[in-house]
Amino acid sequence: MGIQIVKKGHRAERSAAEFNEIARTIFLPVYPVIARQAVACCGFDRGFCIDAGCGPGHLALALAAVSGFRIDALDTSTEMLACARKNIQNAGMSGRIRTVQGDVHALPYADCSADLVMSRGSIFFWESPAKAFREIYRVLKPGGRSFVGGGFGSPELKAAIIATMRESDPSWEEMMMQNMGRTKDAEIRQALNEACITDAEIRRDDSGFWVVMRK
Repeated sequence: MGIQIVKKGHRAERSAAEFNEIARTIFLPVYPVIARQAVACCGFDRGFCIDAGCGPGHLALALAAVSGFRIDALDTSTEMLACARKNIQNAGMSGRIRTVQGDVHALPYADCSADLVMSRGSIFFWESPAKAFREIYRVLKPGGRSFVGGGFGSPELKAAIIATMRESDPSWEEMMMQNMGRTKDAEIRQALNEACITDAEIRRDDSGFWVVMRK
């Protein structure tokens, strides 16, 4: 998901069109940076990637632009997928990215089928993080990676987005800080433990955090 509206239920209060507008304006500089970070984390730039909770599809588009991955842009929302499909078509990326309706808690893929599972922002909406992590790990190929979290690319981009979002939604910054704070690490580690995933780390810096699982 490109946009981080982090209050539970808040995502449903914004239409797909509103998400897309924020994603293609305020958040747009973030996606290429995150895409390059994901490629660097993997150590490879080819194979099959699932963008779980893709929203309007801007992160999937950014990854396609800097890599040779074939990408499934997956989301539970038909409205989000329709928006993502239009963005993908407009970018001329329909041959590289397809939209798939599905849930991270029950991914519609065979075991060991994906080289990379990435997601930005959707982790804050998971009903069962342990189940979601277990599913992501299940579909990863040996040698595969996850790049899942809520990073903003860089501290400078984060500061710029916070300043802009603060003007339109004064509560946004507080909600973002609650979900991005270091107390989140304990919740993530507990979920990873419940999922019996041992080869994982939380990479955190001033721009946010990413959960990297290896298989």
